[in-house]
Amino acid sequence: MAQRDVVFPAGRQALYERNRYSPAVRSNGLLFVSGQVGSREDGSPEPDLEKQVRRAFDNLNAILAAAGCTFDDVIDATVFIVDAESTFERIWKVVPEYWGKAPHPTLTAVGVTWLYGFGFEIKVIAKLPEAADS
Repeated sequence: MAQRDVVFPAGRQALYERNRYSPAVRSNGLLFVSGQVGSREDGSPEPDLEKQVRRAFDNLNAILAAAGCTFDDVIDATVFIVDAESTFERIWKVVPEYWGKAPHPTLTAVGVTWLYGFGFEIKVIAKLPEAADS
């Protein structure tokens, strides 16, 4: 197997090593980003849901930036929401702060019962800058 081309955001590598996964992997002109939650620097959940969503996007944006991307390069997003029926509107009022203008990426939203103490998680696939013309 070829060596994975892993992208680490500044200052959080220890969290990924401790939990044994890569924050993002470059492959074939795409960036595959692991699910990002609203964790504080020590990995603990941000207790306030709206702040947690903002932290999740901030964590995501740090990974995108480390790969030379922005959210504008995102082509596909998957979000996981605990108790989506009661929390979706609170979460979705924060999303436009980060989502940008249309056209938006494709989206899959999944309601779940547990996210390791978090209420929201987002994972994305982005086009890498060097692949932008393909």
